[in-house]
Amino acid sequence: MGLDFAGKEWATYIPIATSLGLGIYVVWQAMRPKIGLVNPDIEKDQDKVVNSMDVEDIGDKIAFCRCWRSKKFPLCDGSHVAHNKKTGDNVGPLCLKRKNSA
Repeated sequence: MGLDFAGKEWATYIPIATSLGLGIYVVWQAMRPKIGLVNPDIEKDQDKVVNSMDVEDIGDKIAFCRCWRSKKFPLCDGSHVAHNKKTGDNVGPLCLKRKNSA
């Protein structure tokens, strides 16, 4: 005994199919990774992460993290190497160097 979709009987299955489809979509949305999320865990209790530093405190050179994985954030600790290998990304630090004054 199979399902008979003759006449208007098929219409009774539309709400069930719609509910099932919506349920699958909601679960899929909840489980998929957050696309576009750059900062995985640094100062997540803040509305916006802002760091500042006096130029005089920089010294001759400094490297700032741009991958958001550094344990020394906002300074680079080389975490981008593992991030790039894992994701295929190509991010690296922002390096500043003082010119020799001669």
